[in-house]
Amino acid sequence: MTGSLAIRNAKLVDPIAGTVTEGNILIRDRNIAMVGNFDIPAGIETIDARGAFLAPGLVDLGIFAIDMPAFTAGGITRAALMPDQSPPLDHAALVQRAAQAGKPDVWIHPLAAATKGLAGAELAEIGLMKAGGACAVATGRSWIADSGVMHRLLAYAHSLDLLVIAHAEDGGLAAGAVATEGEIATRMGLPAAPAIAEEMAVARDIMLAKQSGARIHFRQLSTAGAFDLVRDAKRRGLPVSCGISPAHLLLSDLAVGGFRTFARLSPPLRCEDDRKAAIAAIADGTIDLICSSHDPKGPEAKRLPFADAEPGMSGAETLLALSLVLVRDNVIELPRLMALLSTTPARLLGIAGGTLAVGAEADLVLFDPDKPWRIDSDEMASRAGNTPFDGLPVQGKVLRTIKGGILLS
Repeated sequence: MTGSLAIRNAKLVDPIAGTVTEGNILIRDRNIAMVGNFDIPAGIETIDARGAFLAPGLVDLGIFAIDMPAFTAGGITRAALMPDQSPPLDHAALVQRAAQAGKPDVWIHPLAAATKGLAGAELAEIGLMKAGGACAVATGRSWIADSGVMHRLLAYAHSLDLLVIAHAEDGGLAAGAVATEGEIATRMGLPAAPAIAEEMAVARDIMLAKQSGARIHFRQLSTAGAFDLVRDAKRRGLPVSCGISPAHLLLSDLAVGGFRTFARLSPPLRCEDDRKAAIAAIADGTIDLICSSHDPKGPEAKRLPFADAEPGMSGAETLLALSLVLVRDNVIELPRLMALLSTTPARLLGIAGGTLAVGAEADLVLFDPDKPWRIDSDEMASRAGNTPFDGLPVQGKVLRTIKGGILLS
């Protein structure tokens, strides 16, 4: 049992009600006890928010590494861990160990590997991993090329009521590619794949999901064609959802100019038209969530020729600041942004979080959306600062991260 904590003079961002109101929050024994305008009881530890914004803690769907300082700095209170670990999370014991990694601070929710060794050939023991604590099943960094295996995966996951999290990139087209086919890749002489590789993967998996009745979530989409397919699937009532990272919302393939390996990502950065399509998909609700794709890489993985560098970015502590651009540009309002960052990923995974309701666990982030700072890869809390936004001035700073009523920062 923990003590009590009150936060006063805050702007309360409620993503479920879609409101921003001034008020207080009282926390007792890890849970939210009171919300709104009330007299704070005497003798309770109190934080004066001084008009800062208080929202549910971020729920990050699809991290590749457990990086507690980065999560705390970024306001992340729960994170879904991709199965691409060493060894892959394809056994119940490995899932159980991963689930304990962050407690009692940031809670880690493991995603079960869809296939043994993530090889895409033989289904893993998904039922046992669910019993061991897996909240969903994921194909990992790769697309399952065998349609029969993918269909069996979806059918099995449906019988277990598990969400399937898929990587959308046709391996036959994208094998060996490090960039998106187009003018930039041609000028730089980079191995490239057409953007349609993503669309083809999404089209097949939506058809298989419809056939099996399974829920499918595309962890990161980045092309106009893929968004159109998801938009149409939702219109037909299929249980299809998708996410995106701030990098694919804010950067185009121009960012790889100069062979900047920090911009070597998976999926690769797309053309400007695709980036604009991503913004439109946020605005119309096609995209369900924003994730950091946190994948810290050291110099040994990034300070290489572009084609040899490993894909990935350190994104946890910049997730909120970069996403706030959508609010300042009037694409969406702040409560909707917090739903993208917290409420929806928690709902899709079936875990706690994403709410300011009385009785809910007190997972909270206190932030100033206007506080200016500069992203500096050398000063990041993350264990590696491989961000394509190095040197970028941003607005929006996490002031406090609270997990279960405990101050983490």
